[in-house]
Amino acid sequence: MKLMIQIPCYNEAETLRTALDALPKQIEGIDTIEYLIIDDGSEDETAETARAWGVDYVVHFRSNRGLAKGFMAGLDACLRNGADIIVNTDADNQYEGADIEKLVRPIIEGRSDIVIGARPIDEIEDFSPLKKKLQHFGSFIVRKASRTTIPDAPSGFRAYSRDAAMRLNVTNEYTYTLETIVQAGRTKMAMDWVPVRTNKEIRPSRLMKSMMGYIKKSVLTIGHVFMMYKPLHFFVTIGIIIFLCGTAVGMRFLVCYFHGVGSGHVQSLILAAVLLLLGFQTIIVGLLADVIASNRKILEDVQYHVRRMDYDGVRLSKEKQESKEEEPKKENIEKAKPKKENIEKAKPKKENIEKAKPKKENIEKDQQQKKRNCKKAKNKKSEIAKKQKSKKAEAEKQKSPK
Repeated sequence: MKLMIQIPCYNEAETLRTALDALPKQIEGIDTIEYLIIDDGSEDETAETARAWGVDYVVHFRSNRGLAKGFMAGLDACLRNGADIIVNTDADNQYEGADIEKLVRPIIEGRSDIVIGARPIDEIEDFSPLKKKLQHFGSFIVRKASRTTIPDAPSGFRAYSRDAAMRLNVTNEYTYTLETIVQAGRTKMAMDWVPVRTNKEIRPSRLMKSMMGYIKKSVLTIGHVFMMYKPLHFFVTIGIIIFLCGTAVGMRFLVCYFHGVGSGHVQSLILAAVLLLLGFQTIIVGLLADVIASNRKILEDVQYHVRRMDYDGVRLSKEKQESKEEEPKKENIEKAKPKKENIEKAKPKKENIEKAKPKKENIEKDQQQKKRNCKKAKNKKSEIAKKQKSKKAEAEKQKSPK
């Protein structure tokens, strides 16, 4: 199983190394851990710092596109490089790197597709009381919209399974945190959260430049999320409120009319008519938006299958290429090794060994033959000696006088 840790960065050369050093190098149940940096148009040496540290991949933007675009680009790069689990964290070392193991554990065990790291908001000293309340309020709205129990919706410290990452879409340009939770909740993905630790702030947040700006963008983001994923509820609620206001104004005109003073309240009649029409049209817009949302769900399902074919195809092609690169090495190793056939040929066969071995019967015959030959040789020698003796005796007789 392959884990990829991605970090969106914008001018993070000073803090990036600290965040990278805190990341885990191995986790039980994970075979490979790789690191990816999204350089979102940084003007400093963020990319060079990442490469010097030993980051595996760097996604570079020529201009700053925002956190949401960087997040989606990181997911795309991770999926194309075969990630089974993707963890997103921040470059300012806000989150404790060792807690990544807690994030990925539910995914490794097959219990969840998305795991959110929930910070102890009330215990963070760097957060002002107003920011803490806004964090809780935003999380409450997201919980209602997504029908989940996530206590810290704005947290960017989270883990995704491969399947969940393929299903995500982010249309908001400000942040991805709220929209992805609502989307996951509405599509019934298995989502969980774990408590995580935070480090002391080492630089001001770049996402929240001012409190009023943060409130404005958060409200717009939550409204956009509601409108995207609960359009019927969103527009019908607004339409009913407008319609009821128009009804109240119309009732006021009718009361005045029946009391004989209606001629002076024509403005109320006009306002009531406008509000009733506006409320009715808003409800109709909600119905149309709900139909469009249904079509969007179908398109998202189609997009998921297209992504799956694309990313799995890239993954298979890389695996084939790696296997092809490994094949020549294996062939060279096999060539270097003596083949079994050659070893078997080099070995003397049992039959030849048996043939080469002298049999007991042949050995005994040879020994008997040798003994016979020895006896024959002795007999010949004795005969020759006898003949020589007889010749000498005859020669002596002839020499002696008769």
